[in-house]
Amino acid sequence: MAEVFSTGLWAYGGIGGVVALVFLIFGMDRIDRAASGAYAVRPLLVPGLVILWPIVLVRWIALERDKREKP
Repeated sequence: MAEVFSTGLWAYGGIGGVVALVFLIFGMDRIDRAASGAYAVRPLLVPGLVILWPIVLVRWIALERDKREKP
């Protein structure tokens, strides 16, 4: 049971790490124009993005859809 939990936790963290990197490289500038050029702050966001990656991903997708609907 502990091995299953540990594997799940590693998988969750791995997915979170990938989402965090992709979001910080591509998504942050698209979501918040004021954040463009704020590269020194981005590493500080990584722990929160890794933990909250499902929420970040859902909000990012929703905001991208809103941008496409509004010309």
